[in-house]
Amino acid sequence: MEILREYLPFLVPLIIAQLALGITAIVHVLKHPRYRFGNKPIWVLIVLFINIIGPVVYFVFGRGEDQ
Repeated sequence: MEILREYLPFLVPLIIAQLALGITAIVHVLKHPRYRFGNKPIWVLIVLFINIIGPVVYFVFGRGEDQ
């Protein structure tokens, strides 16, 4: 418990950033019909189950052209 209290100031912003990035990526995946690679179910799984890296991978490689 003592270790958790020591690292809590670092963990809280990290968790908030992870949630914000994940929610933004999920909303984008669900709203847009085109992807450079893969399809909607694949990107939803990547964003949900590969924590911080999943949404980043989606925004770099999966997001299609915005109209």
